[in-house]
Formats: sequence, C-alpha cells, structure tokens
Amino acid sequence: MNRDRVKSVTLAAMCFALFMANLDDTVINLALPQIQISLNSSVSGLQWILNAYSLSATSLVLPSGTLGDIYGRKRVFLTGLVIFTIASLICGLAPSLSILITGRTLQGIGAAALVTGSLSIIAETFPEPKEKSKALGIWAAVSGLALVAGPVLGGLLVDTLGWQSVFFLNLPLGAIAFWVTSRVVKESKDPSKQRLDVPGLLLSVIFLASLTYALTQGNAGLWRSPLIVFLLIVAGLSFVTFLFVESRSSHPMLPLSLFQNSTFTVVSIVEVLVFFTVVSLLFIFSLFFQQVQGYSATAAGLRFLPMNGAFVIASIFSGWFAARLGWRFAIATGLLLASIATFSFVRITVDTEYGVILWSLIVSGFGSGLTLAPLAAVGMSSAPSTKVGIASAVINASNRFGNMLGVGIQGTILTQQLSSNLARSLSAWGLPSNLQDRLMADVLRGGFQVPSDLPVNISTQAMHQAISNAFVSGLHATVLLASITLLGGAFLILVFVQPTFNQVTKNSPFASKHKKHGKRI
Repeated sequence: MNRDRVKSVTLAAMCFALFMANLDDTVINLALPQIQISLNSSVSGLQWILNAYSLSATSLVLPSGTLGDIYGRKRVFLTGLVIFTIASLICGLAPSLSILITGRTLQGIGAAALVTGSLSIIAETFPEPKEKSKALGIWAAVSGLALVAGPVLGGLLVDTLGWQSVFFLNLPLGAIAFWVTSRVVKESKDPSKQRLDVPGLLLSVIFLASLTYALTQGNAGLWRSPLIVFLLIVAGLSFVTFLFVESRSSHPMLPLSLFQNSTFTVVSIVEVLVFFTVVSLLFIFSLFFQQVQGYSATAAGLRFLPMNGAFVIASIFSGWFAARLGWRFAIATGLLLASIATFSFVRITVDTEYGVILWSLIVSGFGSGLTLAPLAAVGMSSAPSTKVGIASAVINASNRFGNMLGVGIQGTILTQQLSSNLARSLSAWGLPSNLQDRLMADVLRGGFQVPSDLPVNISTQAMHQAISNAFVSGLHATVLLASITLLGGAFLILVFVQPTFNQVTKNSPFASKHKKHGKRI
C-alpha cells in the first residue's frame, strides 16, 4: 500500500472510531424513556447513564495523551477501542440499571482513549501543516455528522430493535475499526520526559466523582442529606488539593500556566457553559417529546434534525463569519442567539405544536454552531505553540465537564420542580401524604406514566394532565437557567477577550485560509 493510501486509510479509521464514540453521546438520549421503563429507573438513574460516561471520559482525556506518548499511540488507541466495544456489549446485555451504568463508565474510559488517540495519530500521520489542517478539518466534520445522525439513527433503532440496539451497533463498528487500525496505522511514541501524573489523576477522579454524585443524587433533597453535603465538601477539598499538587508537580496532568492567559481561561469557562446548555437541552427535550407529547423515539429524533442541521451549517460557516467580522464578535453573536432562542422555550405548554418549537430549536442550534468552532480556535491560538496538544485536551475536558454539570444540575432542577408541582396537584385532590409519596415515586420511576392504581376520585386523564403540567414547569426552570448561562458566556467573551485578539489569531487555520486571498481578519 503506497504512502498516500496509508494516510487516507488511517484517517478513515480514526474518523470511523471517532464517529462511533461521538454517536454514543447523542444516540443514547432517544433510548432513555424506554430504558427508564425497562429498568425501572428514576430520573437520577437516567442522569447517571449519561454522567457515568462523561465522568470517566473527562477524568481520563488528559492522561490518555500522556499514556499514548509513553506506551504508543496506536496501542493506547486500540486498547480504548477494545474497552469501548466490550463495554457496549455489557450495556446492551445489562439486566439492571447498575450494570448499565458500569458499562457506560467503561465506555467513557474507552472513549477518552479514542478521541485523544485519534487526534494524536492524525497529527503524527500528517506532519505537513497544510495536510494536517485538512485532515483535522475532516476529523472535526465527522463529529458534526455524528451529531446530526445520532438522534435519527437512535430513534429508528429504539423503535425497531429496542434500546439495547443503540449499544449493539458499536460491536461491528468497533470490530471494523480495530481490524483496519491494527493493519494500517503505524505505531509512534515519545516517551522522553513523559511521566503519568498519578496524584493529579486520582485527585481529579475524586473531585469529579464526588461532585457528580452530589449533583445527581440531589434529587432527593440536596441540602437535607448529610451525605450530599459531605460529598460537596470532599469535592471542594479535592479540587483545592488538585490545584496545589499541579502547581508543584514537575509533570502536571494539567499545566496551570495555561490559565495565566486570561483568554484561554475564559474560553475554557465558556466551553463549559455552552455544553452545560446544549447537552441538558437534548436530555430534557428527549423526555418532553416522548413522555409528555407522546412521540415515538423515531419521531422525536427527527424533531432534533433541524436543530442539529443548523448546528453543522453554522459550524461550517463560522470561520468565514469570524474572519470577516472578528472572532470575538462571532462568538458573542452565537451565544446571544442561542440565549434568546433558549429563553423562548418558556412559552412551551403541554400542547404546544412542534411548528412553534421548531424555529427556536433551529436558532438555538445555529447559535451554538456559530460559537464553538471560533471559540476553540481562539483557545488554541491563545495557548503557547509548545502546549497546543494539552490545550486541545483541556478544551475537550471542559466540554465533558459541561456535559456532566448540565445533566446533573438541570436534571435535578427538572425533577424537583416536577415533584413540587405534582405534589400541589395531589394535595389539591385531598390525598393523604403517604399516598402522595407513593404516587410520586410511581410517576418518577415509571417514565412519568400514570400509575395504574389511582384513587377513584382521580381520573387517568386528570392525572396525566397534572404530570405533564408539572414536567413543563420543570422544563421552564431549566431553560431559564440555560438562557442566563449562555448570556453569561457572552458577557465573559465581550469583557475579557480583547477586541484586538484578531491579530493574535493570524496563525490559526481560519486566518491562514483567508490570508491567501489577501484578506485581513
């Protein structure tokens, strides 16, 4: 096989594995309602299905790059691929919620190695800057393709083959990616001066795990539980200790010197805020379309297609937009558009037609797409050239951390608002408190379905209306917080990123592309 063909096949294999890992981020949302009923899961359980994946992926995305440098990038990539594929089999066969969450945790471990490993292998395979830029552009485009395909494919699989099929899909994909990678990709490593930061890794896992558990289990009453308060204290202490250890380490997992640049710090924070919003909206609207408005998984997935399509289109043109009007302006405009569109969801009622929601979904997706590519470009350009690799890993970790916070916090807000509003309805019907608690538990664990053994004075239709109204009240609270979060991100960009930053980005891929045509940015 000639050299050019080896490069092409290597790129295809890396994109194939990346598509598989990123597809799992979006496809799972459409399966959640079926999983909730099948495994008798609460909303907290659904949050754990999503956050177990993000928790392990976030914890290991930084050290997986170091492991690749020490032991071989191909070896670490293939190890991650095997773990991810086996974990998918465990998820598909899971007879209980705890085993499914275990499988999702293993999937996240594999995904961390896949994403970081694919990026480093592409960078090694395409050393020439122009080729590398094109290859990374294709690599990034695959993420957008997975975003568009995920909801539709997930809905079809869930409706035709059951929720387990969204995990079984990874088995043939993983086998193909392993066969191609093992035959074509060349091994590379750079063990010089590389050491794994074990204390930093352990402290980061303690911080993320305790924080995630506290936020997710907060559905039961965040401040009333001594365990939750204790875990929040543990999260705070482990985070402070992590910063202290990293500042003293000769080989830190997270070089704190990166954050001496205020622009990079702001970009990392805004990445968290954007993904806090995007992922939580997908989570909540997946439940809304299926469990409140009664759409099938396929129909719900199709209703996300315009939003995801707008995201991809905006991502493609964001470089052009930023090159002409400024990176800072492009990012702030995208955040403001997404904030306004997200706020408009407060108009939603149980019976709101999809056509009314459609345009808000499109604008929300377009605003997010307009934001993320320039935001990443600004972050990478603000980092020293010797630390571009770790800067990319930090931005990826920020995305994952935003995922966890979004699902954890927004899911808790949704559940508590739903519970309090439903409790008012049950009290208005004059039901005793013990009966109220039982009905509430049945609703939360039954996928918001009406319990079969209602008191004779409550009709099924009245109970369904009360549950739906309570869910919508929770949705209103979450979208309001999401809108304020995006607005805060726009404020940070406008205040802390200098208007003259365009001069700093002259070496970015977007800038180089337009410089050839005699255009300044």
